[in-house]
Amino acid sequence: MPDNSSPQRYSVQLYSVRDALLNDPVDTFTRIAELGFTQVEAYGIVEHHDAIQAGQEATGLAIPTAHAGLFGVDHAEVFDAAESLGVELVIAPFSEPELWDNAEDIQNLAEELNLLVPEASRRGLRVGYHNHWWEAHSRVNGRCGLEQFADLLDPQVALEIDTYWATAGGMTAPTLLRRLGDRVTALHIKDGSLAHDASGQVPAGQGLVPIADVLASAPDALRVIEFDHHDGDLMEAIGKSLRFVTEVDT
Repeated sequence: MPDNSSPQRYSVQLYSVRDALLNDPVDTFTRIAELGFTQVEAYGIVEHHDAIQAGQEATGLAIPTAHAGLFGVDHAEVFDAAESLGVELVIAPFSEPELWDNAEDIQNLAEELNLLVPEASRRGLRVGYHNHWWEAHSRVNGRCGLEQFADLLDPQVALEIDTYWATAGGMTAPTLLRRLGDRVTALHIKDGSLAHDASGQVPAGQGLVPIADVLASAPDALRVIEFDHHDGDLMEAIGKSLRFVTEVDT
């Protein structure tokens, strides 16, 4: 059984506090640590490397996972940045929505990630993929595009399922998670109105995502709290999300 009381079970995506991070990385990392987090998920580890490293060095927060572009970029540069920050899993955060309209494009995306596995493994890294709403909404030959994609991936490629976006795309997130099983290494936990423009996001437990069922459906996955946007104090909202998640994560 996973240890639900362990702070190592919970993380927060730094994209949530992107403006504060770039303005004062040390203060931002410090405030995150004060909320009770021992780790964060980074984003833009090449372009924002120095800011992230400054916050990490000042607080000692671990960065086991990070988002970085992996399609059509200099992979060596991305992997160098990951290694310097102690990242273990580098996750592609985005692909164009139109690439999910046909089976060939979905296969090409999977193959591009699969080709990165040998180099990543040599460096002690893994690569992964994070979804938005369109991968869950996609239907090709009667199947969900995200599930087809998962079937095509090398077993070493991880999935980080954004359960808000999966729900917004029309999937029942707990059912999706159970079908994907241990392919899911991490979850993005956020809540809100399910608007495709990311408006109306609120602390976990206050929106339309069945957070408790989501957590129960992926008991071993890292829980990463995130806000794309929030009309209010982001640190306060992150703290509320963390408290709710730890209360219902049984």
